Order: sequence, then structure tokens, then C-alpha cells
Amino acid sequence: MRRQRTWTRYLTPGLVLQSVLIGGGYGTGAEIARYFGRYGLLGGLLALGAAAAAWALLCAVTFEFARTFRTYDYGSMMKRLLGPAGRLYDLCFCAMLLLVLGVVNATAGAMASALTGLPSWTGAALLSGGVVLLVLRGTEAMERALSLWAYALYAVYLLFLAAVFLRFGDAVAAELRRAEAAPGWLFSGLKYASYNLLCVSMVLYTLRDLKTRREAVTCGVLAGILGMAPGALLLLAMGSGLPAALASETPVTAIFQRLEQPWLYVLFEIVLFGTLVETAAGFIKALEDRLERAFFRGRAEAFRLARPLITGAAAALGVCVSTFGLTELIDKGYGAICYGALALFALPMLTVGVRMIRRAGNGRAPARKRLPRRKPAVLLLRRRRALQRLF
Repeated sequence: MRRQRTWTRYLTPGLVLQSVLIGGGYGTGAEIARYFGRYGLLGGLLALGAAAAAWALLCAVTFEFARTFRTYDYGSMMKRLLGPAGRLYDLCFCAMLLLVLGVVNATAGAMASALTGLPSWTGAALLSGGVVLLVLRGTEAMERALSLWAYALYAVYLLFLAAVFLRFGDAVAAELRRAEAAPGWLFSGLKYASYNLLCVSMVLYTLRDLKTRREAVTCGVLAGILGMAPGALLLLAMGSGLPAALASETPVTAIFQRLEQPWLYVLFEIVLFGTLVETAAGFIKALEDRLERAFFRGRAEAFRLARPLITGAAAALGVCVSTFGLTELIDKGYGAICYGALALFALPMLTVGVRMIRRAGNGRAPARKRLPRRKPAVLLLRRRRALQRLF
């Protein structure tokens, strides 16, 4: 098995989680505006902190559960956690899969129309092609691609934030001084975290190198922070013109229209398109891992032949779902799924899962069994003579 370096072992799960999370409504700022920005800049940052804390807690417990019981796909994990009821999680995951694929395809179509003037279907077609190529390259290639692209994403986001502060720094500072935190920010942050909790179960294949509980918990905390860090950068950028960002379907586009730096906008869109491919690929990869374990165990050749069909069918379904529109998908779809994620994943993992982990051990290697000490030969001889004198 390939062995990762220490720092890579700690960062890779969080970077892959961030790559899966950030596509679609997150990357364009649509989700950040609707679930965080409407509570004011300070309220939005507090809500982001609440979401990051919720993700960090669940990631820490889930990663330790996967390490303890060696459940590196969501199907085996839910079977170990819920027993036969774990099959209900498949329904919830498939609904989320279709929704996310619809969101990323709708976003790709809107990007293609805005940048090139081409029909929206060209963006969806390019995205689907990239997804198929990435998924079919295999687990290690996906893990490496998602991790490396995350570094590029952070670099462009920081460059974007620097450009906004240089041009509109006074407006962002004034928005922060207002210290507006509308009521409901905590609930909105936790709600946003809840309907993205399913993404946590999609990065289990990155945990195979974890050896101790400390490593698993550290990876979980870092994953929660890394998952929300780009959202905090986007929200700060929206502070330069929060009302306009809230009124736009894609707030990032509204910011760039005021920023007037086309080269940076093109660079941002290229990086964002890559994250859309990663998000869709991450969901399809998790689905394929589940199908392989459920229907193709011990039949590697049959699964190898079926993979292109599964990947292509999932990508085509995503294109069909995208016709409902980005705003409709975000506003109506996610809310219904978050209750299933809470009931089938988060609450059982934080209660039953914690108890199972405690019963399994304390996270350290089992101590060696002590062998009984042999009696010295002199002591045995003395006891034998004493018994002879008595009898």
C-alpha cells in the first residue's frame, strides 16, 4: 500500500473534502450569499464558524470510526453503524447525488454562456467529459488531482481577495464596523452544515493511511476548517457590495463586474470549472465504490467493464436535472435532504458511533500479553524439600 508523508496524511482528507464541497453554488457564491451573507458580514462569518465547527466534529468522529472499523466506503460504514437500516442512506445519497450533479451542470452551463457566448449545453458537455476522464483514472489519481487543485484554488481565492481589498477595502472595513448579525445566523450555519454532511462520507478512501486516533481527530478538525475557509474568503469579498451580491444569482460575477479585471475573472472561472469537475467526480466515485462492494465483490473484471457505463449514466442524469435551474435547485432541493442526512448519518454517528468507538478501544495499539513469570529453579527446589520434610 502507498504510504503518504505525515503532512500529506493530515491535509489530504480536508483538501479532498473542500474540493467536493466547493463546486456549484458554493464556488459561485450563491450558497454563501443565501445562507450566510443575508445575516450581515459579521453574522455570516459567525454562521460560517458554526458550520465549520459542526463539520469538524462530525469529521473527527467519522474519520475515527472509519479508522477503527476499516470502513473506507460509505456503504460499509453505514452497514456497520446502522445495520440493515443503512440501506436507507443509499436513498438519501442518491437524491443528493442527482441534486449536486444538477447544480454543477447548471453552473457550468451558465459559465460557458457568460465567458464565450456559447449555448449552455457546451459547458455541461465539457464538464461531463472531464468528470468521466477523472473518475476512470482511478482512486489514487483522483486523490492526487483533488489535493493539488485545492492548492490552486486557495492561491486564486487569495489573489481575488487581495484585489478586492486593494480596490474596495474601505467598503469591506465599513461593513465589518457595522457589526451586523441578524437573528437566525446560528440556525442557518448549522442548516447549511447539515445538508452538506453527506460529503463527509465521500472522502473515506483518503483515510487508509491513518494509524492512530490522534491522526484521525486532527484530520477531522482540519477538514472542517479547510471546508469553510474558501467560503469565508468569498464572504469577505462580498462585503465590498453586499446588497448587489445578494441580489445576483452568481454573486462572484457581480463582484468582478465592479472589479473590472477581466484576466482575474477568467483565471477564477477556470479554477472554478475545475472544482465543478472535482465535485461531480467525487460523488460519482463514492457511488461506484458503493456499487462495487454491493454487486461486484470478487468480480473485478466485470466492474472494470461496468464503470464507464455507470459514470456516463450518472453524468447524463446530472445534465437532465440541471434544466431545473440553479436557484430552484439550491432553494428547494437541499432543504429536503438535510433532514435525511441528520437522521441517518449525523445523529447516529455522534451517538451510536461514539459508543462503538469507545467499546472498540482507546486508539492505541493493544498491549502485549504478559506471560507468567517462571519460578527460579532454586525456589522450586526449596519448596520440594519442604514438602518432603512435612510428609
